[in-house]
Amino acid sequence: MQIKVEIEKLLAAGFIKPIKHPTWLANIVPVKKKTVVIRVCTDYQDLNRACPKDEFPLPNMDILIDSTSRPGFLSFMDGFSGYNQIKMSPKDAKKTAFRTPYGNFYYTVMPFGLKNSGATYQRAMTTVFHDMMGKEVEDYVDDLVVK
Repeated sequence: MQIKVEIEKLLAAGFIKPIKHPTWLANIVPVKKKTVVIRVCTDYQDLNRACPKDEFPLPNMDILIDSTSRPGFLSFMDGFSGYNQIKMSPKDAKKTAFRTPYGNFYYTVMPFGLKNSGATYQRAMTTVFHDMMGKEVEDYVDDLVVK
């Protein structure tokens, strides 16, 4: 029942769409969170093996920590569901297809679990904050520190 609720939420948000004839099809893995809520994860191991790695660099953690040690005030922010803010390319979206007891679906936005999701999100954050990084803002994937 909780899987159906989660699928309905994703459909209502426009994050997924039904698919009839997928070329790739992943399984879902229901995971119980600490709050006893079930989160529906997707097992993209096969798709990830077939994709080349995006080598966009993540920030160096030592440099980030050093750059936040001097300012008097810091504000920490988490980009909740940040990956879902990035639209999937229409030619690649159908590769994210997954099966459920209620049908097959694919993501229209970038899901968690893809090999290059972190690098793609970091590239987007670097593009958005490029002129503020190292000065007013530090970012590490979906975590921001404003100085």
